[in-house]
Amino acid sequence: MSEAAEPRPPGPSDKKTGSLLLPSSDSAIPESHIEPAQGRDLLLRLAELVVFLLAVVGAVALGLGITDYFSAHTYVAAYLVAYGGFRTADILVRENYGPDPVRDALGRRILNQLPVLVLFAAAPFERTYLYGGEPSSLLGALGLLVELVGLWLALGARIQLGFFSWERSPEGEQRRVLVKSGFYRFIRHPTYSGVLLALVAWPVVYGAPAAFVLTLVIGILATRRAIRAEEAELLARFGDEYAEYQRTTDAAIPNFW
Repeated sequence: MSEAAEPRPPGPSDKKTGSLLLPSSDSAIPESHIEPAQGRDLLLRLAELVVFLLAVVGAVALGLGITDYFSAHTYVAAYLVAYGGFRTADILVRENYGPDPVRDALGRRILNQLPVLVLFAAAPFERTYLYGGEPSSLLGALGLLVELVGLWLALGARIQLGFFSWERSPEGEQRRVLVKSGFYRFIRHPTYSGVLLALVAWPVVYGAPAAFVLTLVIGILATRRAIRAEEAELLARFGDEYAEYQRTTDAAIPNFW
């Protein structure tokens, strides 16, 4: 789950806009040094995606105890297809973060996904082994709808950052600007909000209340931690402009948080 109120163009910076990674330096990198970092970052993301999606399927299968369950449960299959599509699209629109061997290590990226995998296993495990019976079709439809809304919010926010967070100065240089329109007019971290909605929707699909509470608590704690880290960086970068933005908007949920 991760995001910020503005992304970075390919190369120098590593501002996070949706996954929960810490930012690094904002120093300039010569254009000749950018392409290798971009290619390496893309390969790491693709490897991370493949491992993660395989792990999701394994986690769900572990919770269910069977693998042919998906063909008989369309809402479960639709959720996983939509989530997999989001993770794939996220690779294409997510900003490059620049070279950082510690942060870019594939092992660390995978470890960061372990809480999500636990949540994916928990809901089917609860439904299959604690309650028995089939999940409600009504809850399945509701969960899928909540997921789609969350993914639309998260991916839309990322795309918006890619288009509007940089502008060209009168001197012809690119400079970073604070995005405060669109989704960011209402909340400062719509990507986090969208991902949290999508993850909370998973136990709803199964009608698994214990997994729902677990997902909600872990998701909120992780989101709060990521927001605090990102906003410290944004305050350092934008100063009074971001402080005023904080005073006039909510972090993740309008009129509540």
